[in-house]
Amino acid sequence: MAVKAAIALGCHINTNSIFARKNYFYPDLPKGYQISQFDRPVGEKGRVRLFCGERTDTGKIINRREKSFGITRLHMEDDAGKSIHEGMPDAASKSYVNFNRTGVPLAEIVSEPDFRNSQEAYDYMAHLRKILLYLGVCDGNMEEGSLRCDANVSVRPKGAERFGVKVEIKNLNSFRFLQRALDYEIERQTRALSQGERVIQETRLWDESEGRTFPMRSKEEAHDYRYFPEPDLLPLALDPAWVEQIRTSLPELPDQKLKRMLDEYGLLLDEALLLTSTSSLADYFEECAKKSGNARLSANWIMGDLAYALKNSGKGIEHSPIPPGHLAALIAMIDSGKISGKIAKTVFEEMCRTGEEPGTTVGKLGLVQDSDEASLNSLIDKIMAANPKQVAEYRSGKTKVLGFFVGQAMKETKGQANPTMLNELLQKKLAGE
Repeated sequence: MAVKAAIALGCHINTNSIFARKNYFYPDLPKGYQISQFDRPVGEKGRVRLFCGERTDTGKIINRREKSFGITRLHMEDDAGKSIHEGMPDAASKSYVNFNRTGVPLAEIVSEPDFRNSQEAYDYMAHLRKILLYLGVCDGNMEEGSLRCDANVSVRPKGAERFGVKVEIKNLNSFRFLQRALDYEIERQTRALSQGERVIQETRLWDESEGRTFPMRSKEEAHDYRYFPEPDLLPLALDPAWVEQIRTSLPELPDQKLKRMLDEYGLLLDEALLLTSTSSLADYFEECAKKSGNARLSANWIMGDLAYALKNSGKGIEHSPIPPGHLAALIAMIDSGKISGKIAKTVFEEMCRTGEEPGTTVGKLGLVQDSDEASLNSLIDKIMAANPKQVAEYRSGKTKVLGFFVGQAMKETKGQANPTMLNELLQKKLAGE
């Protein structure tokens, strides 16, 4: 899994790597050292490209642009315990340690300092999570700790070449917490330097309830960890042929899928980013688009009505009550004129409830669209005879009154009149043709 992730992040794979002991004292590390990799990690010198944007006050992302972020390394290590500073009866005066995850293997990804604001960090983490989900090496759950993020922040005067003193932030269990913590810490360090104060290298915790960071412990430099080769573990030797086998077996990755879907389906960037957010959602869209022959309507229904229905039911796309083939059939019925878009909404709601295919639902509810020209002409004659004043208004140039006649016809047919045909016939009749 580590090799798979490192390859997907564009890393060079070290076929010979070694484990080391990283020595430090903290209550969550009972044996006094952590098994890690230091000078020869599994993967290093990687790079990812993604689309970063700017977040407006309403939360909308605008001005997306492609940017590259370096990956310093991906190394394996064993997990420490988890310090608990809140949520316990006496948390105000005591901290607790949960040792349940101690010794569990993990992969740590270290990024280059290429980020210039909190939104870039947010977009990067979202992209990284997407890659790991596509690979199946992580379930991406930050609340449960299977994906975790520590962030280093340093500020420097504009024009300065050297980075400032870095501060590490922990306790970031959501992307929004990450962004809020970074914004706070950037502001805190900027204010301190502006006032002539010195920033101390340390580890700080993010407190969401107070919206601020606070000191946890002083941060050691690498040489303070007294790294040395782990004496109980042999060097890790990877067969190059095995590494290449993993490389060739990788699935289509998010950035590859994104670019292909932009080209093949004519989607907008934000639409493609949303529809490729998980491989399951991307697969659902592609099956629906191919079977229906209408990628635009497929995208609209999936991002609109289906997304709304899934959110209300608390289900993911993997457990959608409407299979992609059924949604494709519904879209095909709209395209063929068998049902209108309005009728399709009613059919869709019933399909969500029953799981039936659209043809069955339309027949059961008696919602087949009326496309019989003779019956529609007869209905229009009846409506015009009952509303001579509106007919005169239309013929005097007040063409907006057409909407009145459409509304009357739809009311009479209970919304089942073919809207395109109805409009055409109405305009001919009202024009005296």
